[in-house]
Amino acid sequence: MGNPSRESKLRLLPSVDEVLRHEDILELLARSPRGVVVEAVREALNDKRSEILSGEAPENLTAEESEYLALVVKKTVDAVQLSVRPKLRRVINATGVVLHTNLGRSLLSERASRAVSEVAANYSNLELDLDTGRRGSRYAPLEPLIASLTGAEAALVVNNNAAAVLLALSTMAAGREVIVSRGQLVEIGGSFRVPEVMAQSGARLVEVGATNKTYPEDYVKAISGETALLLHVHTSNYRIIGFTRETTVSELVEIGRQFSLPVMSDLGSGFLVDLSGYGLPPEPTVQEVVKAGPDVVTFSGDKLLGGPQAGIIAGKKHFIEKMKKNPLTRAVRIDKMTAAALEATLREYLDEAAAIKEIPTLKMLTLPVDELEQKANELSAVLQSRTGEKAEIKVERGISAVGGGAMPLADLPTAVVAVSPLAMSAGDLQAGLRQGLPAVLGRVQEDRLLLDVRTIGHHEFILLAEAVQEVLNK
Repeated sequence: MGNPSRESKLRLLPSVDEVLRHEDILELLARSPRGVVVEAVREALNDKRSEILSGEAPENLTAEESEYLALVVKKTVDAVQLSVRPKLRRVINATGVVLHTNLGRSLLSERASRAVSEVAANYSNLELDLDTGRRGSRYAPLEPLIASLTGAEAALVVNNNAAAVLLALSTMAAGREVIVSRGQLVEIGGSFRVPEVMAQSGARLVEVGATNKTYPEDYVKAISGETALLLHVHTSNYRIIGFTRETTVSELVEIGRQFSLPVMSDLGSGFLVDLSGYGLPPEPTVQEVVKAGPDVVTFSGDKLLGGPQAGIIAGKKHFIEKMKKNPLTRAVRIDKMTAAALEATLREYLDEAAAIKEIPTLKMLTLPVDELEQKANELSAVLQSRTGEKAEIKVERGISAVGGGAMPLADLPTAVVAVSPLAMSAGDLQAGLRQGLPAVLGRVQEDRLLLDVRTIGHHEFILLAEAVQEVLNK
């Protein structure tokens, strides 16, 4: 029989009711909202109708109603499955970037994950003192832990470090001047910059020094009757090298004492363990900065600390208590899941050696190269067993990154598995893996997909290999 005309093709399109009676659609209706399925059927029919009218419909279709019905059913099933798939879903991070901001930064330890699950599925004493039966504070489990670990007098936790800086500046310097080095006016991510956060707080910025050099006397010269605070911002996400001079926190504290001015240090990606012994560049720990004597120190919970997204404020009790009374505190407070995850993470640090083993961020950052090569060989073997003749698999040396705006100069030697597909480009393989369940993210270099084992767990090897196999088989 010859190819049917456009009009005859249109007449062969099934009705909405006919599609809804198809066994595959009935099965779909059993596990999906009816409204979603009906809308998908209508869209599939409209798409097919438009294809026919525009002449884009395949010419090899026969004049069989069942053939058109099958096409609409398939399009409907695919559309519904895509629409009900969670938009926020699991990703296997094979990029080698440990604190990958786009992938949620830190992974929680097992203890922290259990703590979140416990309070998420049950009621908790978030704001109840179980000893007295009276209203309590959500910060009560966290404050003594932070104080003990950092050496600070008191502490407060908000929902991220930008909020911590905003709250501290709003409390300590609203309507007055804050002096900061020109070389420390950083952008903290997402186009948010220190001057903008300061302006939002109501404080007025006073820049001193030059981009590469700022001396203590620069601060002294800028102090006036309107000065409320001396601010130090640790450049955790970039470095100025060469002809440089930075005024230290200790030097600022001395100036603050001389002029009776409080000092604040924003560490950004602060951490509690010195990792320089593992080949990482030296970074000031929170304990070291607190010991230097500033009145307030702020840092993130979800970067080098290895916990949930949070902004931690540690410092003198007088200023922390004022912040607690600031109305902004309620707007930026943490929820029960953050409180649970952070408490559990901080408890890991009570045993520093155990923390490096149990907190995923610290463990990944300190993995030795020989262990990474062993992991890469294991993953390579799993991949080879799944991909057969469809890709060339090799183990190579590579470089990982810390990420998350931390340790920008750190190059972490690693081992990668290079996948060279034989029937498609590495870019197509990468794109296909992003659409999987779970999604997989690697990096493409010289038409090879590189899978960095530093950020891949042993428990993910099979899932990763199955994902690669599925894309290569398409």
